[in-house]
Amino acid sequence: MCVTVSLAILLSALPAALSLGPTAGVEAKPTPWVVYEGGEGLGKGKHIVFVTGDEEYRSEEGMPQMAKILSKHHGFKCTVLFAMDPDGTINPQNQKSIPGTAALATADLMVIFTRFRDLPDDQMKPIVEYVESGKPIIGLRTSTHAFQLKQSKMYRRYSWRNDEWKGGFGRQVLGETWIAHHGGHGWQSTGGLIADGAKEHPIVRGIKDRDVWDPTDVYTVRLPMLDGIKPILMGQVLSGMKPDDPPVGPETNDKGEVKDKNNPMMPIAWVREWTTPSGKKTRVFCSTYGTSEAFVREGSRRLLVNASLWALGIDVPAKAKVDIVGTFKPTKFGFNKHTKGVRPADHK
Repeated sequence: MCVTVSLAILLSALPAALSLGPTAGVEAKPTPWVVYEGGEGLGKGKHIVFVTGDEEYRSEEGMPQMAKILSKHHGFKCTVLFAMDPDGTINPQNQKSIPGTAALATADLMVIFTRFRDLPDDQMKPIVEYVESGKPIIGLRTSTHAFQLKQSKMYRRYSWRNDEWKGGFGRQVLGETWIAHHGGHGWQSTGGLIADGAKEHPIVRGIKDRDVWDPTDVYTVRLPMLDGIKPILMGQVLSGMKPDDPPVGPETNDKGEVKDKNNPMMPIAWVREWTTPSGKKTRVFCSTYGTSEAFVREGSRRLLVNASLWALGIDVPAKAKVDIVGTFKPTKFGFNKHTKGVRPADHK
């Protein structure tokens, strides 16, 4: 009787034991990125890959929230990549590692928000292949100076300073590289005004003047901008750090010179059609706004949702749904202020 019972127990456990395989009892290594699968909506069947990694503006917080919005409300599959440390935690200070760029092989749209990344060739290769494929690109804030490649000789032309492509990826692809702070960094925020001739553009559909706001300052761009660039939003320099602060007026500097930061205003969002080295043409949207705190504001979220739809050739609704998904309490921008110990899975 005892032998029969023992044999029955052994046989009942056998299928489960076989299914475990040779790694039974070994914890799987966490995936160093996060995926939102999407579903029904305007973006059904489309894949957006967000490439994040900047030390100051909390792209590692803002982009997961925007990915959730595009996935939940509009059906896109969204993958968010991060600057990672070997221990599996997100560290935007680590300029040398963004695992998972191979996901760009199946992407329909890349949204890049990086700063001075020095990536190895195996991580740069999928980025370069995507950029030169002719598929659409969105670049935010410090993506104008996305790369500072020291490890890679093969892709050094993407660096913001190089001898082959003046201004690198930022200037050559997005339309501008890093120049300077135009507004007061940390004490003058940015209000977005719809540019002349852009009021009917799909990207500003459902957006009014000052709906788009960012606590960061306006960046300098060279005027006039490159041929073929169409400004969408102008950056009104505000006198303080709240969305309803008034614009700054003319100011006199230490040399007695009168300067008006709002005359002329700098474009803070623009579109262009970029031609790849192989002759393929693609839609590009670039904006120098984008700190995570900006996306607390509805208009700032709508701008990126609209831009994503436009870039993919999808009709932009009169007022796209941009409600925040879950809880979103972004960290104040600044160097060395990222939340430590966060893993990609925490953004689920």
